[in-house]
Amino acid sequence: MEKPISEILEFCIINVDKPSGITSFKTADKVRNILKAKKTGHFGTLDPMVTGVLPIAINRACRLSNYFMKKDKEYVGEMYVHSQVDESLLKKEMDKFVGKIMQKPPVRSRVKRVLRERKVNKFEIIDIKKKGKGLLVKFRSDVQAGTYIRKLISDLGEVIGGAHMVSLRRIRAGIFKEDDSFSLEDIYDAFQAYKDGNEGKLRKMLIPGGIVRQIITSVQVKETIVSGLLNGKVLNMEDIDDKIPNSDLISVFCGERFIGVYIRSDKGFKPEFVKN
Repeated sequence: MEKPISEILEFCIINVDKPSGITSFKTADKVRNILKAKKTGHFGTLDPMVTGVLPIAINRACRLSNYFMKKDKEYVGEMYVHSQVDESLLKKEMDKFVGKIMQKPPVRSRVKRVLRERKVNKFEIIDIKKKGKGLLVKFRSDVQAGTYIRKLISDLGEVIGGAHMVSLRRIRAGIFKEDDSFSLEDIYDAFQAYKDGNEGKLRKMLIPGGIVRQIITSVQVKETIVSGLLNGKVLNMEDIDDKIPNSDLISVFCGERFIGVYIRSDKGFKPEFVKN
C-alpha cells in the first residue's frame, strides 16, 4: 500500500519551477506555507531574476541538502555580446571556457571572493541574432555546482570586447529536471485538492527522500539489525546483504525502507544521517 500523504510530507522533496522576482529562500518559504510544513530548504540558490529548477526539501529531508546540492547544474539563457563578433570566433572563445577553469565569485556573492577551480561541461550557442551594435546570443551551459554563469559570461566578455547576461533559466539540478518541476500555483492547487479529498495531483509532486539512492550507492540490510541502526549503531560489513560497495558513502535500505546515509570508517560504516 502507498504511504499516506501526511507521512510522505515528513520526508520528501518537491521540484519547484522558481518564478522570477523572488529569492530562493522566499520560494522555499512559500512552499512551507502552502504545504503547512515545519521546515523547508532549497538545493542550490538561484538569483531572484533567474527562473527554473529549484528542488525544495520538506521537513526531515532538509538533512539531505548537502548530498544533492553538490551535483552539476544545466542552464539555458541569453547574453548580449557588445560587438558583432564573428560567430566562429565567438564559438572558439566559448570553447576555451569548457573544461576546468578558475573563477572568482562575483562582487555581490555571499562567499569569499577567491579564485576557485570549477568544471564547465558545456558552453555552447543555441541561437544568435544581431541586435543594435552587438549580438543577442541564446546559449546552453552545463556546469559544476558552484559555478557562476553571470561571471562566466563576464569573463568571456573580457576577451571578446564585452558581454553580459540578459536572462537565465536552470533546466536541471542534478537528477531534477525542468519537465518534472511544478509552479507555486500548481503546488497550491494540488494541496487544496488534497484537503478536499483528492490527493492524486499532490502525490505525483512529492518525491520521497529515499530518492537519495539515485545519487548515493545503496545497499540492503537485514530487518534484524534495523532497530540498532536507528539507534546509532555502526553498520558492520557482515550486516550488508549486497556486495560490499567501493564507495565511501552509502545509502542504506531495508527493502524499500530508507534507513540513512553512512560513511566508511575503520570499523565499517558510521551513520552521517539516520531517518528514525
